[in-house]
Amino acid sequence: MNTERLPILYERKPCYDIIFSQNFDDLIPELELLGVQDKKICIITDSVVEKLYGQDLLKRLEGNCQRAVLFSFLTGEENKNLNTVKDIYTFLIEEKFDRKDILIALGGGVVGDVTGFVAATYLRGVDFIQIPTTLLAQADSSIGGKTGVDFDGYKNMVGAFKMPRLVYMNLSVLKTLEERQFFSGFAEIMKHGLIKDNAFYVWLIDNMYEICARDLDVLAEMIIRSCRIKKAVVEKDPTEQGDRALLNFGHTIGHAIEKAKGFQLYHGECVALGSVAAAYISWKKEFISMEEYYEIRDMFVPFYLPISVEDIDPEEIVRLTRSDKKVQQGKIRFVLLNRVGKAFIDDSVTEEEILAAVNEIYFSEEDWDA
Repeated sequence: MNTERLPILYERKPCYDIIFSQNFDDLIPELELLGVQDKKICIITDSVVEKLYGQDLLKRLEGNCQRAVLFSFLTGEENKNLNTVKDIYTFLIEEKFDRKDILIALGGGVVGDVTGFVAATYLRGVDFIQIPTTLLAQADSSIGGKTGVDFDGYKNMVGAFKMPRLVYMNLSVLKTLEERQFFSGFAEIMKHGLIKDNAFYVWLIDNMYEICARDLDVLAEMIIRSCRIKKAVVEKDPTEQGDRALLNFGHTIGHAIEKAKGFQLYHGECVALGSVAAAYISWKKEFISMEEYYEIRDMFVPFYLPISVEDIDPEEIVRLTRSDKKVQQGKIRFVLLNRVGKAFIDDSVTEEEILAAVNEIYFSEEDWDA
């Protein structure tokens, strides 16, 4: 594919571009357009991505900015917290970073969220750039300016909106992702089809084998189409006052499972489980048919995503949903489906309905015995 540019608008003005490429060759010219020549740059990454791409990016930046440094923290959701943020603040202060300097988030969703939050709060705000290296980050979390960290195990409870100056996607990095991480990211792509675009949902199913084989041309079309869906939602509602909440489909129960399992499951795996549960509630509330529910559920299976979960307490999952950041005035703003490609927000979902949905995806010892 040729390099493609997708502009994101904010308040009807150009805000930043998403660059789709299959290498890093166009990165330096894009950074030059942002005037990095006289700025210090800090690459923030994790211990896995540092070994794959960190040093290469550092070398590319040499001679193209005032000075480039790298900060790496241990990979994993358990490190997406204020302690990591504090360590980065200390590093930036010691390296004498000021408001005109730039941060680069090089990694997956955890790195992007942490770096974005630091950028929003360090010296009351510095610029940052997203270079997402996972499917989940490329298709979802790097776009839209949502940043944040977990607090005492509660997902994304501390955060801010901070738009990046640029999102640069080298799609070829998806070839290095381990299989479970790759398919975890696919859950967010499936979500975009379910909530906004039935034709895209059908396209994903039709291209199942090419996606699973990681055909780069097919992956490029998939990610670009997914990003266009999120772009439309974000531009309409950048700070989640309305329709942007639709992007939380599958996340209320998904986040609760993620916490209950101690982050042993990947975020996308929990989103898949939460999406099945949300589709189940949509069926039971007679918004979609039984046939539609079972098709939605079963379509996660060919993409190696779970539709059932072991070793949870369904009552605990319900309790954890009460602590979700989407609870307003004691009511959970639940995202349901009218049909594939058409989601809506419903604040009438009861705890009994949530419990029934969790029991639907819960695979217990009694199921094994049966």
